[in-house]
Amino acid sequence: MQLEANYQKAANFIRAAAKQDSTLAVLPEYHLLNWVPHDEKFKEACGQWKEYLDRYCALAKECNICIVPGTILELHDAGTQSEALLNVAYFIDNSGEIVGRYVKKNLWGDIERLHLTSSSTDPHPVFDTPMGKVGMLICWDLAFPEAFREMIRQGAKIIIIPTFWTLADCSKAGLALNPSAEALFLDSMLTARCFENTCAIIFANAGGPPGKGYAGLSQVCVPYAGAITKLGSCAEGMAVVDLDMKIVEDAELNYQVRADLARADWHYGYQHGNESKL
Repeated sequence: MQLEANYQKAANFIRAAAKQDSTLAVLPEYHLLNWVPHDEKFKEACGQWKEYLDRYCALAKECNICIVPGTILELHDAGTQSEALLNVAYFIDNSGEIVGRYVKKNLWGDIERLHLTSSSTDPHPVFDTPMGKVGMLICWDLAFPEAFREMIRQGAKIIIIPTFWTLADCSKAGLALNPSAEALFLDSMLTARCFENTCAIIFANAGGPPGKGYAGLSQVCVPYAGAITKLGSCAEGMAVVDLDMKIVEDAELNYQVRADLARADWHYGYQHGNESKL
């Protein structure tokens, strides 16, 4: 709930990344407000979304860097029957133009479903960016391989995932079996998704004070190697990494996932005009 302070912290990280010649900066989900829908001032704060989106656009142009500003909570048509709260990820290019927008589709239980409006049956979009075709997902979307397939078949080779995923998202039974179950979940899924889609993944998860359940584990993953960089603790921080997309191309030559997806005789129903079977 500290909009301005969190924006300034994010802007400082982005400026630091730009000084290291980074071409893209990615922030976590809910980075401006956290997720506190029962706070009496929460909706009012969500109504300020356009101001902060415009500021990120100006910052991208100022620093000559592409920005995915995590997610921004957008309140639309406040006080009307059509009021909607959206959880939105944007891709802003280095000229400050918005070239991609994605509204979170797979909401996390009643914690989100009682408050957010999903993008539901809208297709997963893929965007042309300065670094090629990019798709975006948000947090719990990661658990659904169909989302990746839908974007991969449209040509996406980089998937960007702003996230607010905590260790406490696990059940009591799961935590009793493995207190680090959610960390295992994240690391396993991110590695698997890279291999099974011959893509690169940029995963930015929320950090925070120790003992509060923050998982951290922000990482950039590619086939063969898995995570080529990882923020291993829950602490806030920034990592700068060179992403060599030749690794993705080499993996595709080996596994030929994209080639199989493009075959006319591909045998799964979500290909070749059969999207209704998803």
